[in-house]
Amino acid sequence: MESVVTGDGFLDDVTTHLIAAGGKRLRPVLALATATGGSERATREDLLGAVSVELVHLASLYHDDVMDEATIRRNVESVNSRFGNLIAIVAGDFLLARSAEIAAGLGTEIAGLLAATLGDLCQGQVAEVRAAFDISRTQEDYTKAISGKTASLMATSCRIGALTGGLPLNQVDALTAFGRCFGMIFQVRDDILDVIGSDAQLGKPAGQDLAEGIYTLPTLLALADPVVGPELKPMLGQPLDQIERDRARSIVASSCGVPASVAVARRYAEEAAAAAASCPSAELAAGFGRLAHSLVDGLPTC
Repeated sequence: MESVVTGDGFLDDVTTHLIAAGGKRLRPVLALATATGGSERATREDLLGAVSVELVHLASLYHDDVMDEATIRRNVESVNSRFGNLIAIVAGDFLLARSAEIAAGLGTEIAGLLAATLGDLCQGQVAEVRAAFDISRTQEDYTKAISGKTASLMATSCRIGALTGGLPLNQVDALTAFGRCFGMIFQVRDDILDVIGSDAQLGKPAGQDLAEGIYTLPTLLALADPVVGPELKPMLGQPLDQIERDRARSIVASSCGVPASVAVARRYAEEAAAAAASCPSAELAAGFGRLAHSLVDGLPTC
């Protein structure tokens, strides 16, 4: 938290709002676990690398909530709802600036990597925004968008950890591949839970993707389902009120879209575990493999 505290009371309240609210901290955990092998003491460089990726993630949440007109994030009032859109945007920019400053202190390779990742995040988000309310969106379009907006930062988290940890290039590349697969699982799972989860479980309103016209993998697969697709298709392509949203969620949840999406996530989990096998620590390799599969365990299957 001290990395974003400036001494300006108002700005500090804004920049620490979501930090204080909690969160999974997955990206810094991935960076630190990769850097230390899950057992060695983290260096200052390892810690700063972890902070830099988390600040990029936080900034993306500030900006996403403005775009989505969200009111809840991590079970607390969103930054844009509490402080206004303009403050949320500028505060998100401030977090990105702090991340860039920290990364620059870790060397040109890490600074360049984080800058490139920010570009990937923006490309993925733009692709998703352009696809809003588009019922012709393909699975390939979806995969490309989430690879940019989610998986790229997970991959970078692992790569930065591997770099600050001084691992050989083949292990750096393997752990980067693990992070990318892990990010794909994470987003597919998140999209499944948006259909079948609760507001409390998600920390935000369930069904938000359908309300915003963001048709994720479960919905795309449901649209292709000959049983429910003809009923679902006329409902989409336009904004939905609460009753329509709940009905659309129910249709997607009852279709083959959810178990088929779980199967996709499970394939990514297998790829992630295979990539993690190259970890220098057998214990960390096994732990990363379990972590990847844990995202899929408990989700509904056929």
